Amino acid sequence: MMKWLYGGIGLMAAFCLMLVVLITSAEAVVYFQEDYFEKEYQKYGVLGQVHMEMDDLLYVTDEMLEYLRNEREDLVVKATVDGKVREFFNEKEKRHMADVQELFVGAQRLRLAGVGLAVVLSAVLLLKRQGRLLFQTMQWGIGLFVAAGGVLALLLSMNFKRYFIWFHLLFFDNEDWLLNPKTDRLINIVPEGFFRDTAFFITGVFLAASLAIWFLAGFLKRAQNRGML
Repeated sequence: MMKWLYGGIGLMAAFCLMLVVLITSAEAVVYFQEDYFEKEYQKYGVLGQVHMEMDDLLYVTDEMLEYLRNEREDLVVKATVDGKVREFFNEKEKRHMADVQELFVGAQRLRLAGVGLAVVLSAVLLLKRQGRLLFQTMQWGIGLFVAAGGVLALLLSMNFKRYFIWFHLLFFDNEDWLLNPKTDRLINIVPEGFFRDTAFFITGVFLAASLAIWFLAGFLKRAQNRGML
């Protein structure tokens, strides 16, 4: 009975850890790839769509990313568009980005909770001298998450637009996300292709990080078996 209980605790710790890795992977792609947005803008011909210079568009992007991380109070951003200095985001775009900000901030809080819970659950098993079981269930949990990530990548590759729409219907309770490329610049700087590339990039980073942790857990399990820990 206790073994099943400890196994459940180990799986829960693994799931918390994978949630942390997933959120961190998304943040790493969006925030820590200095030239990522520039390359995507060039790939999809964004400058011609919004009639801006790259430096001006990257300035808007930096301000937008700061807003999403709750590092600035509003999204009143002025830039040179079509040769004139004007406010970049309209009211509908601001409302939608406020909703997106809630998701970003919520994800950061969820990651913090995941770290805390994973540490507590792992500590419980280690104090109960269940280190081998912890590392074993870590591998099981990671394996399940990696399998789920593979299925997700397959589904996205088959019909990205469908799941992109489902995502918005699930996380947004209004229609502010339905932007018009004729009136809303936001949809022109981050077209569907941008989100598709980003989703696959995040999936790749997540799977790579997960596999690295899986091998580390396997090493620690073997070290535990040999009495090295």
